[in-house]
Amino acid sequence: MALTSEPATPRFRSGAGRLCLDFMRTLRLRGSGDATEELATVQDLADWVAQLGPYPADLSIPVPPAAVLVRARELREAVHTLLTAARGDGGAATCPAAERELLNTAATAATPVPRLDETGATVYGAEDPVGAVLADIARDAVMLAASPALAQVRACSGPACAAWFLDTSRPGNRRWCSMETCGNKSKKSTWRTRHATDA
Repeated sequence: MALTSEPATPRFRSGAGRLCLDFMRTLRLRGSGDATEELATVQDLADWVAQLGPYPADLSIPVPPAAVLVRARELREAVHTLLTAARGDGGAATCPAAERELLNTAATAATPVPRLDETGATVYGAEDPVGAVLADIARDAVMLAASPALAQVRACSGPACAAWFLDTSRPGNRRWCSMETCGNKSKKSTWRTRHATDA
């Protein structure tokens, strides 16, 4: 069985503030003609779990069967459907039954288990590392949909970005999924526009 461990340079975007929102980001530029699937293979899914899961960096993540990749993508789309409904006027109750049941079923699976190691640090493990993280994602989405924190979920203001994030800034006016990417692009675009006008 092939194994993977976390790459030295992170491949996947993180920092959305919730695991389920980071997972939604694996379909980049959602809804646009340039949408890109980051979970194209089972290896991609294992790599995402190695990078964003709670496991020790030296833990090898078994590459799951193809059916798990299909299930992971279905879960991601169910998360998006639920949170879109929850942010709408009708709230989470308007989430279609099929997506609700998919999420509820996924949330019942075993999640990563914490234990204390010999140094006194908390480390996480699971019999099925990928499946356990998918269960964590489902639980996170279900809890977020019914949480006051949902009001802090924002869509990135980048015109070519569809990423969502949890705005925990003190003024509550964060605009970008990341200042290093969309924020800097916007600043550069504004600078060019101003200087072109001045020329």
